[in-house]
Parts: sequence; structure tokens; C-alpha cells
Amino acid sequence: MEIVHQAGRAAKKQGVSAEISARARLIDAATRLFCRFGINAVGVDAVVAEAGTAKASLYKNFGSKEGLVEAVLTHEGACWRDWFLDRLSDGDAPPEQRLARIFPILKEWFAKESFFGCPFINAIGEHDKADDRLRQLTISHKLVVLEAIEDLAREAQAPDPALLAHQIGLLMDGAIVAAMVTKDPGTADLAQAAALQLIRVSLPKG
Repeated sequence: MEIVHQAGRAAKKQGVSAEISARARLIDAATRLFCRFGINAVGVDAVVAEAGTAKASLYKNFGSKEGLVEAVLTHEGACWRDWFLDRLSDGDAPPEQRLARIFPILKEWFAKESFFGCPFINAIGEHDKADDRLRQLTISHKLVVLEAIEDLAREAQAPDPALLAHQIGLLMDGAIVAAMVTKDPGTADLAQAAALQLIRVSLPKG
């Protein structure tokens, strides 16, 4: 009887692992397709075919295409923030030097073949502008990034670190959109020049 129970537990564990794998493949496939072709242009059949899963797995894991869109944004946002914030905080450089890293880091992203703009900005652009769920996901993502920049501005003794963070954030959004439209990573250099001037006038002299 114990052998039967063990076999049952093993089969259940294998089934759970397969479902986790299917979920990961669906998110990965949807990310590639949504980012390149746009959310509205990609149907669930295309995602399922790209992921090599059954359509039932998509609905079991996400409930709907909109549920998949939210999962993709949540996953992509977490991955991007981990990468960006790790690069921003790497080493023992003073805060003003880490602030100056922002646009060179973005330039690396812009130069990647897989760069198709910000998934959050793209999603908001494609959806009903009154869609509060996507707006909240986007704001939550941006707040994490802005808070990290604000912390650096505070360390650098900016008189109004929140203001400086939001100003840099606007430059970041503009550079991301411009790089997506032009496919020119050099837009980061233009934003960098503006950011350095902004940082220079915002920080205490000395």
C-alpha cells in the first residue's frame, strides 16, 4: 500500500512540475510575442503554439488572455527591475555617480535585439485608457524604480530628492519611447546629457 501511495505522490509531484513548466513557457512565449507584435495583434492560439502547450493550460493558469497579460507584465517588471537596480547599485560608487549610470544602463537595454520598448507603456498604449488594473500595475512598477532613484538622490543630499527622481523618471520614459520608435540606442546619450545637467544643478555644490 505504501508503494502505491509513493507512486501517487510522485505522479502528483510530476503533474505539478509539468504545470509549472507550462506556465513558465506560456509567460516566456507571450512575452516575446506581445513585445514584438503587440498584445492586441497576438491571439491565444499563437501563444499556445509558440509555447508548445495545450490551450487548456493557458486558461487553467491565467483564466483569460487578460490574466496572461497581467502575468507577463508582473514577471517582466520583476525581471527588469532586478537587472536595472542591480546594475544601478553595483559597487561602492558615491550616489551621484550611481545616478549618472542610469542612462548608460538604459543604452545597453536599448541596444539589445529583444528591445521593443517598455512592456508597461506599450500595454497602456494598446488598452482602454480607463483600465485601472493595467494602470495600477504600471504605477507599481514605476514606483519601485522611482523610490530607488529617490534614495540615491537623498544620499547625494539633493534638497528635494522626490522631485529629482520624478524629473529623471520623465527623462527615462522619454528615452525609452524614443529608442523604441527610432531603434537608436543613442537616444540614451541625449537623455544622459540632460540628466547630468539636472543632477548638477540639483545637488549641493561642493
